[in-house]
Amino acid sequence: MRYADGPTTEAEVLIQAPVDRVWELVSDIEIPTRFSTELKGVKWLDGDAAAVGARFAGRNAHAAAGEWETECVVTVCEPGRSFAWAVGDPDFPSATWRFDLEQEPGGVRLRQMAQLGPAPSGLTPAIEAMPEKEERIVARRLAEHQANMQATVDGVKTLAEAGDR
Repeated sequence: MRYADGPTTEAEVLIQAPVDRVWELVSDIEIPTRFSTELKGVKWLDGDAAAVGARFAGRNAHAAAGEWETECVVTVCEPGRSFAWAVGDPDFPSATWRFDLEQEPGGVRLRQMAQLGPAPSGLTPAIEAMPEKEERIVARRLAEHQANMQATVDGVKTLAEAGDR
């Protein structure tokens, strides 16, 4: 998979809790910091709640890439259904992240998805330096994202089912 292909990864879990409770957790931008090994902090730049067009900053750290901050823009905010944001320019993001909630027998199916590109990102210098390893670089990054996303959706499940914050 090449970066220019807009590669994606996702994680999901079935949560036995009301959809409103799951929504409350996934639309709280601070919740993923509790479970991700990479996302260290977030803060709203516009207001203090999820809304289309609202911006927030994310502070990240990675052993191979160091520390960096991103500016994100909420692109979808449909209570009880979907919450998504773009990293950087929403029309040309370096990544897009999304939570989708679906009511089904037995609970709420929570999916988190991430898509790399199309704009350059922190992977771009590594790919440019080692173009022959692009597929391996992209696959490794997607695996890291998938592991953090699975930890996040599993953490949301634990919080939602316990009624914790």
